[in-house]
Amino acid sequence: MNIRNALALLLSLHLLGLPVAAIAAQKPAGKPNILLILMDNFGYGEPGVYGGGVLRGAATPNIDAIARDGYRLTNYNVEAECTPSRAALMTGRYAVRTRLQQDGTLRDIWYGLTRWEVTMAEALSGSGYATGIFGKWHLGDTEGRFPTDQGFDEWYGIPNSSDVAYWPDSDLFQSGSHPLAVPAHVMSSTRGQKPKDLEVYDRAKRRVIDREITDRAMDFMRRSASSGKPFFAYVPFTQTHDPTEPHPDFAGKTGNGAFADVLAQSDVYVGELLNTLDELGLKNDTIVIFTSDNGNDFVDGSRGFSGHWRGSMYTPYEGSLRVPFIMRWPGRVPEGRVSNEIVHEVDVFTTLASMVHTAVPKDRTLDGVDQSALLTGKTERSPRESMVIYVNNALYGAKWRNWKILYQEIGPDTQSIVTHNFPSIYNLVIDPKEEDPLRTATLNTWVEAPLAQVVDDHKASLQADPGSPGP
Repeated sequence: MNIRNALALLLSLHLLGLPVAAIAAQKPAGKPNILLILMDNFGYGEPGVYGGGVLRGAATPNIDAIARDGYRLTNYNVEAECTPSRAALMTGRYAVRTRLQQDGTLRDIWYGLTRWEVTMAEALSGSGYATGIFGKWHLGDTEGRFPTDQGFDEWYGIPNSSDVAYWPDSDLFQSGSHPLAVPAHVMSSTRGQKPKDLEVYDRAKRRVIDREITDRAMDFMRRSASSGKPFFAYVPFTQTHDPTEPHPDFAGKTGNGAFADVLAQSDVYVGELLNTLDELGLKNDTIVIFTSDNGNDFVDGSRGFSGHWRGSMYTPYEGSLRVPFIMRWPGRVPEGRVSNEIVHEVDVFTTLASMVHTAVPKDRTLDGVDQSALLTGKTERSPRESMVIYVNNALYGAKWRNWKILYQEIGPDTQSIVTHNFPSIYNLVIDPKEEDPLRTATLNTWVEAPLAQVVDDHKASLQADPGSPGP
C-alpha cells in the first residue's frame, strides 16, 4: 500500500468512526465480506431450526449454528422455480421484469437475464469487491450471458440445472441426434474470457460436484483475504435438486436414504465454509446468508419437505414460496433472533447494498426494499407488508400481511391449473395449509380491497418500467 492510498484509507476510517488498526487488513473501510449460500430446491422444513434435521434423517448442526448466532426469518419468500428466483435474487427485481421488453412483451421464462440487468455481483464489483460464483448459475448459457459476463470475476460450476446429468447415462439418449441435445459440461471462466467446457456433467460428476464447489469457494475466500480485497462468495450448491445423489463419502452414512445423506453432506460443506472464515479471522467481518431458491422438489426419489406448509415448487402455495433464510454478522446482526415479518428475496440486493454502502441502479424499477433495520435489530417491523405471486409468467395472486389471494390454483397432479369463479382467500395464521378458503374469507371479504390493490399497483409498475433495451 503506497503512502497516498494509506492516507486516504486513514481518512476514510476516521470519517466512518472505525479504529485505525483496521488498516492492517488493507481492505476498504465499511466493506464486510459476503458469503451467500444458496441451496437448490431446498424446502422450508429441511434444517433442524426449521423443524427438520433429525426429523429428516440427518442433523444439521452447522446450518442451525448460523441461526443460533444470527437472525432467522420464518416468512422469507421467493419465486416458485429456479431461474425466476435466481433472477430476482441477483437483481432485486421481480423476475418478470428481467424478461420485460420495451414493447411490453415477455421473454421465454428459461432465457434467464438480459445483459442489460445489473446484478448484485456487478454492483459489488464496482464497489471494490472480488466476486466469485461456485455452483449453479441458470441465468444464461449463451455468449455474453455467463456469470463472468455479469459481474463475477470467476466461476466454476454448471450453467443450467442438475437434471441434465441424467442425459449421458440414459439408455434412450441419442448423442448427435440434434445440435441442442448434447451432454452438459461443468464449466469455468474468469472475467473477460470465454468459458471453458470441462468434464461431462453425468451422474458420476453430479455426485461429487458440490465437494468441488466447496473446495473452490474456500480457495477463493483464502485468496481474496490474502489480497486484502473484500469478497463476495456466491455459493449456489446443486443439491438438493433432482437427482439427489450423495457424494461417495456420504452414501449410506445416515442409514436413512439418499436424501438424508445429501442433507448431512450439505451441512458438513456449510460447516467447512464457516470454518474457513474462522481460520482466516474473518468471522466478525463477514455477512453470511444461508437460504434456498425455492421450495422442495416433487420428483420421485428427491421429494423434499416443506414443513407445515402446503405444496412444493412450481405452485403458488407457501411450500413453494417460503424457504429458510438465516443471516449472521457478529456484532451487527443480533444473535438468536427470529421474525415472521414478510421479507422477499428481491430485498436481499437492496439490503446488502445498504449494509456495505454500495449504490443500486436508479434507471429501472427495483422491487427490493432495505431490510437492514429489521435484520440488525433496530426495528421489529419489516418495511414490506405485501408481495405478488408468479408461477412461470402467470400472475397468480398476492400476499398482504397474513392474508393471501389466489386467482387460480394448481391441481392435485401439480400440472393442471384450476380457475375458480371467485378468488381463493386464505389467512395464513388460521389456515397455514391453505385448505379452506371459505373458513375466513366469507366473513372477511373486506380483505379483497388491500389484496387487489397490491396486484393493481404491481401491474401499473410494469407499465411504467423502462424494460430491457436489448437481449
